[in-house]
Amino acid sequence: MKRILFVCHGNICRSPMAEFVMKDLVGKASLSHDFYIESAATSTEEIGNGVYPPAKRKLAEHGISCNGKTARQLTANDYNRFDLLIGMDSRNISNMKHICGGDPQNKIMRLLDLTQRPGDVADPWYTGNFETTWQDVLLGCQQLLELIKNKRL
Repeated sequence: MKRILFVCHGNICRSPMAEFVMKDLVGKASLSHDFYIESAATSTEEIGNGVYPPAKRKLAEHGISCNGKTARQLTANDYNRFDLLIGMDSRNISNMKHICGGDPQNKIMRLLDLTQRPGDVADPWYTGNFETTWQDVLLGCQQLLELIKNKRL
């Protein structure tokens, strides 16, 4: 079983979008039993809060529910619990490594670095553009699934 944790700053926009997009993709590929997928925050600002309403609406536009998801913070123990810890931007990566005490097993990576378009996933908290974030997350998750299926990750 491949255990994946998606991480962003608050765990109310990008990382829950990635969590539920990935769950949708693996479900459609009839691979749900091969994956365990969650998301978390590097900060404590949103702990216990639900998915940000515009992010929730964007997922719903694509038939994806995130009902019941509440923000939680990444812990050092998550490094041992998950095979891959995937951050949405460079700042997330830095904070993830700090929280986890480094990355000795090279499990921490940026989502879009797995694609032909490396970089940060657009942060809709600042841009207000949830469509761009959707496109970034979908591209990253599709590529992640392909890499895993082809045993390259």
